[in-house]
Amino acid sequence: MKVLIIGGVATGPKVAARLKRLRPDAEITVVEQGEVISYGACGLPLYLGNLVPQLEELMMTNAGLIRDVKYFQEQKGAKFLTATRALKINPKDKTVLVKNLKTSEEKLLPYDYLVLATGAKPFLPPIPGTELGRVYTLHHPQDAQTIRQLLREKKAKHITILGAGLIGIETADALAGPRVKVTMCEALDSVLPKLLDTDMAKLVERQMRSRGVDLRLGCRIEALEGNAEGEVCRVITDQGVIETEAVIIAAGVRPNVELAQEIGLEIGATGAIKVDKNMRTSDPYIFAGGDCAEQIHVLTGKPVYIPLASTANKQGRVIADNIAGRPTEFSTVLGTSVLQAFDLNIGRTGLGEAEAQQLGYDVITSVVSGLDNTHYYPMHDGISLKLIADRTSGKLLGAQVCGQGEGIKRLDVLATALKFNAKLEDLSNLDLGYAPPFATAIDVVIHAVNTLQNKRDGLVPSFNAPEILAELKAGQEYCFVDVREQDEVQANPLPLDDVLNIPLGELRQRWVDIPPNKKVLAVCELGIRSYEAACILKGLGREQIAYLEGGTSTFRAYYDNLTKDI
Repeated sequence: MKVLIIGGVATGPKVAARLKRLRPDAEITVVEQGEVISYGACGLPLYLGNLVPQLEELMMTNAGLIRDVKYFQEQKGAKFLTATRALKINPKDKTVLVKNLKTSEEKLLPYDYLVLATGAKPFLPPIPGTELGRVYTLHHPQDAQTIRQLLREKKAKHITILGAGLIGIETADALAGPRVKVTMCEALDSVLPKLLDTDMAKLVERQMRSRGVDLRLGCRIEALEGNAEGEVCRVITDQGVIETEAVIIAAGVRPNVELAQEIGLEIGATGAIKVDKNMRTSDPYIFAGGDCAEQIHVLTGKPVYIPLASTANKQGRVIADNIAGRPTEFSTVLGTSVLQAFDLNIGRTGLGEAEAQQLGYDVITSVVSGLDNTHYYPMHDGISLKLIADRTSGKLLGAQVCGQGEGIKRLDVLATALKFNAKLEDLSNLDLGYAPPFATAIDVVIHAVNTLQNKRDGLVPSFNAPEILAELKAGQEYCFVDVREQDEVQANPLPLDDVLNIPLGELRQRWVDIPPNKKVLAVCELGIRSYEAACILKGLGREQIAYLEGGTSTFRAYYDNLTKDI
């Protein structure tokens, strides 16, 4: 059995390795137009930021072996043709015309099964100047090497990044510092617009600005201009001119589907190759996987295009199984995506709030703040967690995390729950691991679920940060009852009018000090004490009581623009 694979970065090598284990008799050839194979593209920002000292580390196994042509030949039994481009597929004859990019030699390669693992390519926005020197993308190891060399030679003290998606944010984190000034331009009104809702994105934006990033949101790029040497020197935007010495375009990727289109394979609604549950294309002898293929979303049942290395590797395994005669299906996806940047662990799974609303759900959300382990354990840190659910059924729809604490572990728990259509009531008593180094006695996941369930049951009203700001902007007056201790208030006062500080322990004695005719919003650091305060006041007969979800730890993200927003 001859198996030909086009693409040698993620899906392709996975197919080759798995298939050779299942079918040792298979003749496997992988065609890759680059000279570097099976590298960890997700590690390129880490290399750029010197967290990975040598580029070769992104191509190593756990045992320290370089995954090169020799490695795959000797260890996996697969033949790799690097610097070789697939020019044309002939599905009738089951051949592929390939060209050696070094010698220009062309030849036909036969196949019984063909795998398209052609990946994706960086999207270049249709603006003048993208062809100038020192305009880069960060998609291939050579890109990272070139940018890093530029920094080593101290030829760029100001870099502009176009796009605040996942790669853009990771790149900004790698570059921003005392030696390099970073300006980031994003056309939409928040960072990570495909990952986080606006309220959670604010937490990332505040951290980025605190690290010196000149963040320009709602910024439309009109052109790039160059100097006499043909190198970019300024970025023209609708918010003004940015003088710069290099530009990195991080505007996302598009699937490489040209070969598939030329032979009439079905292209899906997302623009990627349409495949069935077994990863077969519309040609039964051609499979496709990785960043060139679309997926189906768990919650919507609709096609999506969410290119991730984790998905690519899992799909490679499924393809190999099916070619080997072991019927296997690739599951639907939740789009679980995570990153670490600016000392924050950030992630999302399932639907965002706006997506859920557009799909017709009666959406209810909550934002909580908590600790990743006990406060007395010396290495604890904070997490903000947003849950999105259907108010009527209680079905969990999505989750987002952000904080310096270990939030990704919690996101994985919630992704698993989403996969199995869990409701809030299913999650409130999850038997999660507890010990002081790992969690609080009631983990922040369960705290978030309980908070949302309380809100759904109507126990005590609450507002998140954007909701209360909208109330204030509309002219609604509130008395903010800050139930933190005096030293906490002095260290981080609430920058609003009409704030009354009554520590929680004094509230039952001093509640009469609260003006009787005003709406009251209880506030604390994490939202836990303020919920308690709202319950106390409600029990004492006070009406128009609510508390601030997530506490001041999330509200701080709005401090800098508080006066302007109100």
